[in-house]
Amino acid sequence: MSDPARGQNILTVLIVDDHFVVRSGLVTSLELEDDIRVVAQTDCGEDVLEIYGRHRPTVVLMDLQLPGQSGVVATAKLRTFDPNARVLIFSNFSRHDEIRAALDAGALGYISKSASRTELLAALRLVAQNHRYLPADLARHLAAARLGPAITARERDVLAHIIAGRANKEIAATLKISEFTVKRHVSTIIDKMSVNNRAQAAVEAIRRGLVRMPE
Repeated sequence: MSDPARGQNILTVLIVDDHFVVRSGLVTSLELEDDIRVVAQTDCGEDVLEIYGRHRPTVVLMDLQLPGQSGVVATAKLRTFDPNARVLIFSNFSRHDEIRAALDAGALGYISKSASRTELLAALRLVAQNHRYLPADLARHLAAARLGPAITARERDVLAHIIAGRANKEIAATLKISEFTVKRHVSTIIDKMSVNNRAQAAVEAIRRGLVRMPE
């Protein structure tokens, strides 16, 4: 079944953000444009596939910090479901490694929630045309950082436990994986971060902002 909105050159948007005020503000702002329509919204990454399948929006405007399933995981699953899905990350959660992970998962761009309305509209329209969008300063930082392979969500979980001072056996029990798997994750983390041991990995993870310090 064809989408009448697409036939009228309407840019349709699915908003994924766990803050009602943010979603409401976006709907009001975006629908001031004659060529943009918000067709759905959700506060939960787990709902993205079902809603996307029902509405087939032109662009998914995705936050990174979501309860339960993260924006990175939701993006990866959506792109597996539909390789042509167009995702624009819209978040203040601007750690370079996390942004890179979202781009690696298939997002076409990133824009900060503090960006101007004009910039947001430009980003949406570029992504709708299947073009990439990154603010110039962020693109330069990502190119210059040379962070190496992205740290996965599971590896960040392991890093958080390392920073908390837990041994491999404790990490394995908490994450419900084998101790061998934990050791493999630790080895991979050390290699990706170009450090010599888990203590250095913990320090580097804190420096990069990959893991929040425990309260």
